[in-house]
Amino acid sequence: MAAWTASDIPDQSGRTAVVTGANSGIGHVTARELARRGARVVLACRSEERGGDAVARLLSEAPGAHVEFRRLDLGDLSSIRSFAATYGSERLDLLINNAGVMALPYRRTADGFETQFGVNHLGHFALTGLLLPRLLETPGARVVTVSSGLHALANIDIGDLNSEARYRRWIAYARSKTANLLFTHELARRLAATGSDVVAAAAHPGYASTNLQGAGARMEGRKGMERFMALGNLVVAQSADAGALPTLYAATAPGVRPDSFTGPGPLGYRGAPARSWRAKWTRNDVAGERLWAASEGLTGVRYEALKG
Repeated sequence: MAAWTASDIPDQSGRTAVVTGANSGIGHVTARELARRGARVVLACRSEERGGDAVARLLSEAPGAHVEFRRLDLGDLSSIRSFAATYGSERLDLLINNAGVMALPYRRTADGFETQFGVNHLGHFALTGLLLPRLLETPGARVVTVSSGLHALANIDIGDLNSEARYRRWIAYARSKTANLLFTHELARRLAATGSDVVAAAAHPGYASTNLQGAGARMEGRKGMERFMALGNLVVAQSADAGALPTLYAATAPGVRPDSFTGPGPLGYRGAPARSWRAKWTRNDVAGERLWAASEGLTGVRYEALKG
C-alpha cells in the first residue's frame, strides 16, 4: 500500500475546522492543508500579530482559502471561555487540539497551573468541553489531540498534577502528553456510552522541525542548548509538512477509530502516518476517570452534554 500523503485528504468542502496553535509549525501546515481541500478553517492562536501573519501566509500558500484568525490563549481560562462563547452556534466538524509548549522553565498560567500541564492538557480539556455541543450536532465530527512519543517518559502523578513537589521540565512535558492520551481515551469512552458518532483520536508528529524544541532554551537565554536543538532539527527531524501528516490522517482519513494513536511509522520519529505504540498507562480506565474528574474540578468545565 502506498504511503498516505496530503494528496489523500478527502474533499473538506462544507466542513469547518478549528486548529489551535495554527500560526506556525505543524499547526499551520494542518490548517493550510485542510483549507486547500475546501474546509473553512479558524486559526486559534494567542498572539494577534502572529495570527494575522499566519492568515496572510496561508492565503499566499492557498489562494482563495476560507480562513480566519480568532484569539485563544490556552493558558487563560477566561480566554478559552470567551473563544467558545463567541463561537456560538457555528458548525464545527473538526477540533484539532494542536497547540503546546515543551520543556519550559517552571512557570504558571493565568489561573495558577503549571504551564505545560495547564496549556497542553487543561486548556484543551476546557476548550473541547465548551465546544462539544457544536461537535455533537455535526455528523462525522472529530476531535484530534496532538500528543507526543515522549509521553513514554512518565505517567501522570494524580497527586501532583501541577508538579509542585518537584519540577523536572522534561518529565512535566511527558506527563502533559500522557494526559493528552488519557483525555482522548476517556473522551472516546464517554462518547461511545452516549451513542455519539464523534470520534476522539490522538496523533503525534514524531521528531518534526518546529520552533517548539528550542522555546525553553530561548526563554532562559541558553544559547548553547538553543543551537543544539536547532542542529537536531536540521540533522534528525523531518519537516513540519511531514510532521503534520499524522494529525491530518487522524482528522480526515476514512475509518479512523476512536482512541486511536497515529504517528510516523515504523520507527515513530519520521515517516508516513501509521498506528503508533503507546504506553499501557494511557489506556487505564481508572486513571482516565481520575484525571477527568480532576480536570473538571480545576477548570470548572463539566461536559454536561455527556451526562445524559
